[in-house]
Amino acid sequence: MSDDEKALAMGFPDREKEAVFRPVAEPKDRHQSLPEKVARHSHDADEAMKAFTDHDGETLVLDETTSKKLLKRIDLHLMPLLCVIYGLNYLDKTTLSYASVMGLRKDINLTGDDYQWLSSMFYFGYLAWEYPTNRLLQRLPLAKYSSFCVIMWGLVLCCMAATKNYSGALAVRFFLGVFEAAVTPGFALFTSQWYTKKEQGTRVGIWFSFNGFAQIFGGLIAYAIAKGVRLHGAAIAPWKIVFLVTGLLTIAVGALFLIFMPDNQLNARWFSPWDRRLAIERVRVNQQGIGNKHFKLHQLKEALLDPLTWAFAFYALTADIPNGGITNFFSQLIVSFGYTPEQSLLYGTPGGAVEIVALISCGYLGDRYSNRLLISTSGLIVAILGMILIVALPLSNDGGRLAGYYLTQASPTVFVTLLSLIATNVAGWTKKTTVAAIYLISYCAGNIIGPQTFRPKDEPRYVPAEITIICCWVACLCDVLFIYWYCKYQNKKKAAFRAQPGYTKLENQEWLDLTDRENPEFVYSL
Repeated sequence: MSDDEKALAMGFPDREKEAVFRPVAEPKDRHQSLPEKVARHSHDADEAMKAFTDHDGETLVLDETTSKKLLKRIDLHLMPLLCVIYGLNYLDKTTLSYASVMGLRKDINLTGDDYQWLSSMFYFGYLAWEYPTNRLLQRLPLAKYSSFCVIMWGLVLCCMAATKNYSGALAVRFFLGVFEAAVTPGFALFTSQWYTKKEQGTRVGIWFSFNGFAQIFGGLIAYAIAKGVRLHGAAIAPWKIVFLVTGLLTIAVGALFLIFMPDNQLNARWFSPWDRRLAIERVRVNQQGIGNKHFKLHQLKEALLDPLTWAFAFYALTADIPNGGITNFFSQLIVSFGYTPEQSLLYGTPGGAVEIVALISCGYLGDRYSNRLLISTSGLIVAILGMILIVALPLSNDGGRLAGYYLTQASPTVFVTLLSLIATNVAGWTKKTTVAAIYLISYCAGNIIGPQTFRPKDEPRYVPAEITIICCWVACLCDVLFIYWYCKYQNKKKAAFRAQPGYTKLENQEWLDLTDRENPEFVYSL
């Protein structure tokens, strides 16, 4: 029977004959020349195996045209939702910074370092719930649990408008962190499920870049609200309006996410059964499948003993000390340059444009030249130069110091690259969610420390905080170089193992939920 006849016999229409079945040779001895761990851990397979259970000994071969068509459809259905939700995720965090120059501090009687702790409390909630939420992301339907968290954080954000004192605001900020903890690791899992390694850096860069769009949008909205209330008055304080607008918008978009986002390829309603299998087949090259809901103790242990895990964690901790300070104090920092609180809302927006350009360009070039790590350091170097300008220029040079602030907004490029590498370079779903949790717990710790470096006694220059930021970013550059070297070293070891005489690859080894270290076929992206 020909390939076309075979496709028709299985009930697939003519348009779906571009991808056909090709037999894959099966080794006589299933465990011949395989590491012991691969043989031992190959019996609890990935969700992707469900699509291939009736076709043992066969695999799909995709031609480039079909793969590109699938990619366009995946981008069309997934990326708008991921981008908008992630933009709201950042906007909801920065509303506190806008509110701080719109009357919040006076209305709820913040004194001393109350604002610093209010900024940090979000990350205490995030930190406390990060590992449990990663386990739930693995165990529960991914899109449905993510949607629940989005809707709940919108509701909690609306509650911020009802706070009347410091203790009430602390409670709201804590639970806001709890529900937002699922977003970043969840989106890394979505990217890992749907995109090949060569596509992931660009996609993560695009949806993370909506932090920049959110900064522009949020600044304009906050400025419009502040100016409108000043000119025409309002029944409630302008900072309360900011929380209500962003919270209600988040709830609405969360509902759309619940309706339209699939948990994985197997329940994507906008794909036919045949296309679902093709969508899974196109990510076979990732060597990590689309999901496994079972907790595996050996993968947890491997995650805790893997040097890459702690290199990622060190970066997240060290890089997010600056992030925690700048994110929560950027409006006040701009005021310290000599601008009014209202102007600070407007003048903060160009920083978002810098972030957008830096993230998208580094993501694209990193995938194009297969070197995400080294290319991403360019954004961090630009940010260091920007902070040096802020420290070195006199207070009278408002424009130069403001330009320095804009340059600091290129700093997330490496953080986003490492996030994409958790999707790309960490295999085994228990291991992946564990590494993501450790990475983001470290992110929380950095963001808790960051606001504490901006002490009231250091106003208006905040020089100690600014020097701390420069030192942290330099340490981060050294960490990136270590990660680059370690991945190259591991790839050489794996290539040498595969070159041994008699080496045999298991049938559908890509779908066995093996970790990156267990699987000899796994190649680390740089």
